[in-house]
Amino acid sequence: MDVNGISVVITGGASGLGAGTAKLFSEKGAKVAIFDRNLELAQSTARELGCAAVQCDVAAEESVIEALQQAGEINGTPRILINCAGIDITGRTATRGGGPQPRDALTQQIAVNLTGTFNICRLGADAIRQLDSLEGEEQGVIVNVASIAGLDGPFGQTAYAATKAAVIGMTLPMARDLSGYGIRVATIAPGVFNTPLAASVLRGEPDDYAGSVPFPKRAGRPAEFASMALEICQNPMLNGEVIRLDGALRG
Repeated sequence: MDVNGISVVITGGASGLGAGTAKLFSEKGAKVAIFDRNLELAQSTARELGCAAVQCDVAAEESVIEALQQAGEINGTPRILINCAGIDITGRTATRGGGPQPRDALTQQIAVNLTGTFNICRLGADAIRQLDSLEGEEQGVIVNVASIAGLDGPFGQTAYAATKAAVIGMTLPMARDLSGYGIRVATIAPGVFNTPLAASVLRGEPDDYAGSVPFPKRAGRPAEFASMALEICQNPMLNGEVIRLDGALRG
């Protein structure tokens, strides 16, 4: 799908991977709406990039419905949905000094990483299927964001890994569910990337923790993630696939 002139929603678009993706898609002529809980930061990013900002709590159905409606009024019904919104609460399952990890570590991440992703997918896809067909083979594209933690997670990320593994697990059946409407679904599983979320989890600069990456020996850049998201949109044979974007990093 040529993204020029196409309405695109990017969740978590105020910073990190989402902001990098919003920048590239805007440069390619897409009509981008940034969804983020932090409206002030979203508006600041949107002003810089020349796109729209919409406040949205992806975990709340009514918030997603309202945000999609706002995006539609501004740019037209979104045909491309890119789900970058996510949180990472670290902590081991149980420790000698601290006892069990709080259950909220899982429930909060399920709400944002899994339920939030599914909310955008199901509500957005239902809107896409009702649009008039584009010229060519497809109606829309969904790009979800998992993590290599969902495939081989490190110490201290059991809850996070579980939610990202669930996003990976949605990929193929969702692509099959939506195939009759010409909507493709693919998932990117990033490794260590230079983002505010990674910096907060690692408690330092992501590049300082990227020594185990075979090549290139650095953290990934949001622009490199954005390039993969764009390629997924442009290549109609990318469907039902999970793509590791990690410089050959393995747990």
